[in-house]
Amino acid sequence: MTADRLDQRLPTARADHVPRGILFMLGATVMFAVSMAIAKWQVASYSFAEVLFYRAVGSFAVCAVLILPRNGLTVFRTRRLRDHLGRSGTQAVAQSLIIIAFSLMPLGGAVAINFSAPLFATLFAARWLKEKVGLARACALIAGFLGVLLVAAPGADSFRVGALFALGNAVLFGSVTAAVRGMTQTESAETLTMYQMVFLMAFFAVAMPIFGMTWPSGLDLTAMLVNGLLNGLGQYWWTRSLSFAPPAAVGPFYYFSLVWAIGLGFLFWGDIPTLPLIAGSAIMVSSGLFLLWHESSRKLVPVE
Repeated sequence: MTADRLDQRLPTARADHVPRGILFMLGATVMFAVSMAIAKWQVASYSFAEVLFYRAVGSFAVCAVLILPRNGLTVFRTRRLRDHLGRSGTQAVAQSLIIIAFSLMPLGGAVAINFSAPLFATLFAARWLKEKVGLARACALIAGFLGVLLVAAPGADSFRVGALFALGNAVLFGSVTAAVRGMTQTESAETLTMYQMVFLMAFFAVAMPIFGMTWPSGLDLTAMLVNGLLNGLGQYWWTRSLSFAPPAAVGPFYYFSLVWAIGLGFLFWGDIPTLPLIAGSAIMVSSGLFLLWHESSRKLVPVE
């Protein structure tokens, strides 16, 4: 479920629920960061398609356990199968790009560039959903892109190539976000989630023979499935956080994913954060937080 719809459903969220929502959001960021670290570890030995296939299997298992008992197979009822297919195909490419980026650059840098996705989502929403950008949004977009340039520019050639893959992921993920915002007019969050998981498994199953497939060892297979379980649990906790508190209260804590990613990169790969990474990340996070605040404040204006 998107932040927009949750805002509409929960305009009077109880104040004592906000700390619980923050805890769920922080828990989700830990799950996402560990999941990304496992993916970076595994893609050094296996193809990105294989890593993502097993992650999709694990995520599907979590989502099926959480969704199907309450909704049954009616969750798959839709008149927009082609839209689900297109959205999931774009997301499959986006996920492939970020996993490749993990193999070419520090984890923290790739995650930092990934945080530019909301900026691209704003642009796609303006193009496809006819949403007005306005001066405030435009300034935030420009500042955010400057932050991307800071993070992507420094370092060796491999870092720059990895940054291009990470940026490609951010662009595609931004388009997916805009597409989901449009689809929520007719599709439930459960339907969107289940179709996403089913199609992602199918896409990566087809991609494995093309990009490489090696039967993993017991430890690696476990790690890749755990990766999916953590990712699915993170998605669930993220949704739960928004059910307890409005996005304006819990959204800023999502950026802790970057903190954990930088910490894990230093702990396991010895990646030392550079000044451009810190500065660029700060600019992108600030731009994202401003957009979040701006959208939330607009929702508080009475509509005649």
